[in-house]
Amino acid sequence: MKIKYLVIRFSSIGDIVLTSPVVRCLKNQVKGAEVHFVTKKKYAGLVTHNPYIQKVHVLSDSLNELINKLGKENFDYIIDLHHNIRTARVKNQLRIPAFTFKKLNLEKYLMVNFKINRMPQKHIVDRYLETLQVFNVKNDGDGLDFFIPENKGFQKKNLPEPFKKDYIAFVIAATWNTKKLPADIVSDICNRIDHPVILLGGKSEQETGVRIESLSKGNVLNLAGMINLNQSASLVKDASLVLTNDTGLMHIAAAFEKKILSFWGNTIPAFGMSPYLAHPSSEIMEVTGLKCRPCSKLGYRKCPKKHFRCMKNQDLEKAISWIEQHFNKD
Repeated sequence: MKIKYLVIRFSSIGDIVLTSPVVRCLKNQVKGAEVHFVTKKKYAGLVTHNPYIQKVHVLSDSLNELINKLGKENFDYIIDLHHNIRTARVKNQLRIPAFTFKKLNLEKYLMVNFKINRMPQKHIVDRYLETLQVFNVKNDGDGLDFFIPENKGFQKKNLPEPFKKDYIAFVIAATWNTKKLPADIVSDICNRIDHPVILLGGKSEQETGVRIESLSKGNVLNLAGMINLNQSASLVKDASLVLTNDTGLMHIAAAFEKKILSFWGNTIPAFGMSPYLAHPSSEIMEVTGLKCRPCSKLGYRKCPKKHFRCMKNQDLEKAISWIEQHFNKD
């Protein structure tokens, strides 16, 4: 007997990648499960090629139009992994059993504003999977999924000769500036190593990437803002190491079980979104002991305290040592 599930996660890149175990475990462990996924139009490409998803539904301009379309699908259950006003409207109008992810906004508020830690020592992936407990779905331990469509990745033959074999992927992107390692620190790291480095990010990081490349000793190739997400993901997949801010490509790197050196600024891994089941050699870089950290559960355009110590005081000697220890090593 077919059982139709609607999984909801409207955004973002990282969050959608982090929901991939829910989709896989639901499909593989519930007999007759047919899994549909609904997200924003700009993120649909992240799940279109997921073999565990039967159909992707897209939120464009009209939520009412989307709800009308969803109503014709005759779903049995809703798995709400976003939990906001829009998902509440979907659930209220479809009027079918729904299981909703707990966002822990109160716990995050206490941590940000009073530094009172009531966060569970549990990754958000495991918290997502808790929404499936009633269906007796268990974590299969296979980590995250990210599927690059055939022939949509970056062709390594198009890289300059020094970058064709082994290189470091350095993800300089993040949604908020207070989650980004400053350009001069990125440049310093690149200049203190003798390995090829490819810079990755979006359009908003293109200018920064150009600057970092111009300050390099010739071992940096800037592709930030010049290639699409699937091409960036394939370069992450083929990299010897991945250096990254807390951003979507970090989670994609975890899906490929890469060795990840992640830099954390105003947010903290304790919020439950560290690289999930990445390579065991992965390392988290953060400045502990700052009274102002975390200053937000998301981020800011500028450091509220104007000193930005959470990123400027990163231990670069430790970062360089980690790179030299793990580059081009199995």
